[in-house]
Amino acid sequence: MLGDRSFEDAADSDGPGRRALILVENLSVPFDRRVWQECTTLRDAGWEVHVICPRGEKRDTEPEAEIDGVRIHRYPLRAATGGPAGYLREYGSALWHTARLARKVGPVDVVHACNPPDLLFLPALWLKRRGARFVFDQHDLVPELYLSRFDRGEDLLYRAVCALERRTYRAADVVLATNESYRDVAVRRGGRRPEDVFVVRSAPQTDRFQPVPPEPELKRGKPHLLCYLGVMGPQDGVDYALRALAKLRDEFGRTDWHAVFVGSGDAFDAMVELSRKLGFSEQVQFTGRIPDADLVRYLSTADVCLSPDPRNPLNDVSTMNKVLEYMAMGRPIVSFDLREARVSADDAALYAPANDEAEFAKLITVLLDDPEKRARMGRIGQERISGQLSWRNSQTSLLAAYAAACRDHAPVSANDPNRTGKRQRR
Repeated sequence: MLGDRSFEDAADSDGPGRRALILVENLSVPFDRRVWQECTTLRDAGWEVHVICPRGEKRDTEPEAEIDGVRIHRYPLRAATGGPAGYLREYGSALWHTARLARKVGPVDVVHACNPPDLLFLPALWLKRRGARFVFDQHDLVPELYLSRFDRGEDLLYRAVCALERRTYRAADVVLATNESYRDVAVRRGGRRPEDVFVVRSAPQTDRFQPVPPEPELKRGKPHLLCYLGVMGPQDGVDYALRALAKLRDEFGRTDWHAVFVGSGDAFDAMVELSRKLGFSEQVQFTGRIPDADLVRYLSTADVCLSPDPRNPLNDVSTMNKVLEYMAMGRPIVSFDLREARVSADDAALYAPANDEAEFAKLITVLLDDPEKRARMGRIGQERISGQLSWRNSQTSLLAAYAAACRDHAPVSANDPNRTGKRQRR
């Protein structure tokens, strides 16, 4: 619980003179928007912030960078292919590089590890033995991710990832959960005390998501534009969206739309091929990853945004970044009926029964035919993002978590001979 502490109160405590090291394996930084927001929040509270993460392919490619006072150390990493064995190779390489770069950074007061994978507790434990406190930032429920992605059931590898999650919970001093569902898992399954688990919701950067005038030419001659934004992995439901669009065309007779799918992932090529097989060579466009300015152009022009994540053990309890980003842009949403989708979007979305592609298509027609409803839902979404779902609330919770982790903990890094330069503030 945060009590009545304000962001300014939290920012004035526990930060100055301390060092934090954030470990990320899943994405590069600052491309990982949640991690970057955490970095800048800590920096503004007086922390010296270091990040260890993989290099990006087209951006974030430098091995070393200092951006807005945050020091980033990147390592080369080849993304997994070939199923679970590929992930073991990827994670082994990531752990080796993370340990190597952590030695280079030197002593820190807090090591902040972001999953997946639930293996970063290993370098975190090494740093704990040298005086650091460990903050576990649980971006994903890895056991549920395994069940949803590989469809192998509760086999030996599933039991292994459950064991790694338990070890991570046990090692952490405090846990950051992205929503109340994740917080419940940390308490119930992880055995953590409720007062040691802090909800730090992901939130879109409102300066990044500012609507611009719509551009009708993006609709490719159609009256309406449908938009999907996000990762395209096996569990993300792009295939559900494409089959729903086929039903929209074939069962509802609607061809008055153009659809654009923005993003990439390891299912990208398969989704392009599925689109071709469904006869969408002209009506559905895949852009891959695009610059922010182009993304904002598409979202500002979109009439309806799609959140087709199917119900599975992971998606039902996860907060979808794309939903929050659609809301920030004032766009109405069609989603499957997932627990955390309703928590995030509330009346900014219409909800089809889980995994029901025909009903998903029907709800698209409802919104296409009702511009007033679309506008009303868009306003609701923007109000939620600027209010209860704003990053400012998460900033307060993040700094409270750090204060709890560092309570009665003297700085270990004040006299570190490995420190170079002075902390830079924007």
